[in-house]
Amino acid sequence: MRLRLLGLMLVSAQLAACGAAGEAEIRQWMTDVRQGMKPTTEPVPAPKEFTPYAYDSRGLVDPFDAQKVVMAVARQQQARSTGSSIRPDLDRRRETLEGFSLDQIRMVGMMKQRGTNVALLETGGATHLVRVGNYVGQNFGLVTRITETEVQLKEIVQDAAGEWVERPAKLELQESAGRQQGGKR
Repeated sequence: MRLRLLGLMLVSAQLAACGAAGEAEIRQWMTDVRQGMKPTTEPVPAPKEFTPYAYDSRGLVDPFDAQKVVMAVARQQQARSTGSSIRPDLDRRRETLEGFSLDQIRMVGMMKQRGTNVALLETGGATHLVRVGNYVGQNFGLVTRITETEVQLKEIVQDAAGEWVERPAKLELQESAGRQQGGKR
């Protein structure tokens, strides 16, 4: 036991002696490095000259004028009274393909049924037969024409002023991966 205690004291003394000498060397090195360093500073650029903007509101319409608001409301009411009769039929029963946006619907084919063109539209893994007069898409898209390569639609959407306007749209035939271009099957 005494031998262990003596060994422990000897190791502690050696470590204490090493630590003090190493610390003095490090402090001397740090002092030398500090003296050798020269700080570099760049001059601060002169501030840019500010020129105030001269705002002249004479001759301009006051944006908070109550008369301006009254005139805008009157114009909107006049447009509605003389406006177009374009409106979607919100009371009719919605068709299956009206639950999908046009980018989710693919035209995969066309066939003739009793002399009229019928489009084959696919969405969500199901194929649907669509005729002229059916509705497709979320913007009240009425099918107006079906050809071998596309289905033409007339959508009814609201413009920035909230008015209903007609907009043409179409779904083009999508070639499947296994089908060769140029040939019909």
